Amino acid sequence: MLKELWSFQGRYRILHMTWIAFFLTFLCWFNLAPFATTIGKELHLATDQIKTLLICNLALTIPARIVIGMILDKFGPRITFSVLLVFAIVPCFATALAANFHHLVLARLLMGIVGAGFVIGIRMTSEWFPPKEIGIAQGIYGGWGNFGAFGAEFVLPSIAVATAFMDGGQSNWRLTIALTGILSAIYGLIYFRSVSDTPPGKVYLRPKRSGAMEVTSVKSFYAMAVMNFGLIFALGLLAWRLAQPKIHFLTSSQMLVVWGLLGCLYGYQTYKAVQVNKELLQGRKIYLSAERYDFHQVSLLCFTYVTSFGSELAAVSMLPAFFEHTFNLEHVAAGMIAASYPFLNLGSRPSGGLISDKLGSRKWTMTIITAGIGLSYLTAYNIRSSWPLPLAIAVTVLSAYFAQAGCGATFAMAPLIKKESTGQIAGIVGAYGNFGGVVYLTIFSLAPSETAAQILFATMGIAALVCAFMCAFFLKEPQGSFAEHYGSDAAQPEEVAPEPLPLPTRGTGRGDF
Repeated sequence: MLKELWSFQGRYRILHMTWIAFFLTFLCWFNLAPFATTIGKELHLATDQIKTLLICNLALTIPARIVIGMILDKFGPRITFSVLLVFAIVPCFATALAANFHHLVLARLLMGIVGAGFVIGIRMTSEWFPPKEIGIAQGIYGGWGNFGAFGAEFVLPSIAVATAFMDGGQSNWRLTIALTGILSAIYGLIYFRSVSDTPPGKVYLRPKRSGAMEVTSVKSFYAMAVMNFGLIFALGLLAWRLAQPKIHFLTSSQMLVVWGLLGCLYGYQTYKAVQVNKELLQGRKIYLSAERYDFHQVSLLCFTYVTSFGSELAAVSMLPAFFEHTFNLEHVAAGMIAASYPFLNLGSRPSGGLISDKLGSRKWTMTIITAGIGLSYLTAYNIRSSWPLPLAIAVTVLSAYFAQAGCGATFAMAPLIKKESTGQIAGIVGAYGNFGGVVYLTIFSLAPSETAAQILFATMGIAALVCAFMCAFFLKEPQGSFAEHYGSDAAQPEEVAPEPLPLPTRGTGRGDF
């Protein structure tokens, strides 16, 4: 596959078009982080308010990934990705025009929807690549798309400085952020005209029911209910954070109203899940063994994505300030050093998928890489100002490699669980990555400034080691992990069109046709 990657033909062209789309959503999603200090000074924001903006940036991505996963399975990745790319111009312009903290909170909450674009390409890639190559294909898609975070950290500050003459000599962050939205919207139109959901002759499989995920056992239903509550909890945690005295965004009464609305949302979500799985819960439907899947495996992949992508989100958000304050660096220099973390996505995430393809066991690939995440973050816990700067960078790079390889290994497994529900499964797994980011950044924002980074590194390291233990004992190898075709595709020739039905003949008046 790697030899054919640069052909830009057939499925490889779709892969390249799709990772570029993902790259642009991440470029927009992370366009605030490199300007956090500058924006804070210009709009007179407190440190706690800046930290809260980073959490708001992640918040709505949690429900958005689930909703977009459902829309994706129903309408296909071509339409869904195109619309999302065009929508990105709205929160980008809202951020660029913001005049105070309240405007920024609303803008970044909307931007969280753009961050949900990742799940769309997971389905698109799984349609064009077979199981035996799914790890490397998903790794390239995710890794090269995630490089958008590096583009935001490394390139956007340079554009802001280059266009400073248009803003009185100051860093022109407003124009730079607006430009990311314009670029995304233009590419959305190009993507719509350039791709298709499936290869020629292949049927795009859709769930039989929409509105909630279909499970195949009663135990899986209750596991799904628990996992859905976890995502609601993360949003409730954000509401609580916005109601803290230092933030001044929600009052206590408004926070309680938000909690009530989240409770209603969970109730409605549970109701829809019951409606979709009613026959199963009533014992009137039993799935054949070939149709069954274990939702507990989805739950474990959610946990692996918390420890990999969730920690990556937290690290990318806090590393510029961490290097700036720990080693007394200039803001631009600190941002460029911190950009080494997302820069590694070019190779580390694809390597996680490639190892999963080649090792012969997706389960043990996941277990080993997750253990590496834990050990590397616990090493980063010891970074102090007395360390040589190159050594601190090396430890950061090591933790970045394992976290991003863990993302690749996670999504080498997720599309293999149930093909027609890939969007919804990718949605909930991806949402838990954001859940991890919200929880980790909340811990970071509540910790004392002097030890916040160390507490965050320790928390992420311990969580990853616990996850590695659970993978070793409870994660199962998906069926057909290294097959030539997906089980549901095996009987569908990809290049052969179905035979046309015979034309009706004139009736004889006796009821025949």
